[in-house]
Amino acid sequence: MNTGSDRGTHGSAADEATTEATTGPAADDTAEAAAEAPHVSKAPAFIKSNKSLHLSWQVGVFIVGLAVIAAGVAMLVLPGPGWVAIFAGLAIWATEFAWAHLVLRWTKRKVTEAAQKALDPKVRRRNIILTSVGLVIAGALIGFYLWKYGLVLPWDLKDQ
Repeated sequence: MNTGSDRGTHGSAADEATTEATTGPAADDTAEAAAEAPHVSKAPAFIKSNKSLHLSWQVGVFIVGLAVIAAGVAMLVLPGPGWVAIFAGLAIWATEFAWAHLVLRWTKRKVTEAAQKALDPKVRRRNIILTSVGLVIAGALIGFYLWKYGLVLPWDLKDQ
């Protein structure tokens, strides 16, 4: 008799654990993913109706997205908004390709999590302290250089 009641107790605890596991944050993401419709091409209807025209459209979208991403990668070392361009290229790809849509959604989620983490008072305090220490060290190094060598502007240099 006790074994029966023990099983019932363990079963209900397991059911509660399962219920808690399925109602957590991960379950919300799964529910959102299930609620979303499958990825559909954003091409106009007349393009989707012709298979070769739709394939040409997808190739064009891929090339434009690749060009924007390549420009973004170049802007990582050159002046310009590199990451913005990379995400824009990924968004262009996401209009046609399901894998790019998934990557973009994952990236948005990670950026949101990082932004929330950055708002944490402990993290903000640490970042402010590290930035202040870095600025003090940079200022000390610049001050030492100017004290030791002085300020010589490039147009005041003499040929040696």
